[in-house]
Amino acid sequence: MNDDLEVITGDWLEEMVGHAMRAEVGAVGAMLYYPDGTIQHAGVILAERGIPDHRLRNVRKEEAAEGGYLWYEQNLSAVTAACVVMRKACFMEVGGFDESYAIDLNDIDLCLRLRQRGYLIVWTPFAEFYHYESVSKMADIAEQYALWSEENSKFIKKWLPVFPLDPYYNPNLSFKPPYYKLSFPPRVKPLIR
Repeated sequence: MNDDLEVITGDWLEEMVGHAMRAEVGAVGAMLYYPDGTIQHAGVILAERGIPDHRLRNVRKEEAAEGGYLWYEQNLSAVTAACVVMRKACFMEVGGFDESYAIDLNDIDLCLRLRQRGYLIVWTPFAEFYHYESVSKMADIAEQYALWSEENSKFIKKWLPVFPLDPYYNPNLSFKPPYYKLSFPPRVKPLIR
């Protein structure tokens, strides 16, 4: 857990551990909100060109709930390690975090390595936190951006050939924020019978 989280739901640990104890699950992520109540993290999708992004970021909970995205647990490509529960054996099996991702993406890389081993990545809306994101991160934005850019290029080079499309995201939907909107023209040709 990050040091910049505030618990909203008291039974968050039971909710997350309940999934993490299942043999087929590699990691479990939580619902994180910015202090203003908008969504910061509801799981991660591999967006266009393999760039990972938090789905429903900056969307109000009420708006996201209308689409039904927040009513049930879901398998996704990745979750943020700002709040993640996983078994130690799974963590050790994939070699833990790749420390060459010093600022970002080490959690997404970890999830994708778990998926390569056949594990599911679960996100639950029933473990909720406020996340005061970046409160404890580096203060130098220029340095942070340069490092992020380098790590992002490395991540895409490694993972885009393995996961050219996110298997948990409908390819007919927009790959640009806020996501979950129909893409015109459709990205996938319909099957004609």
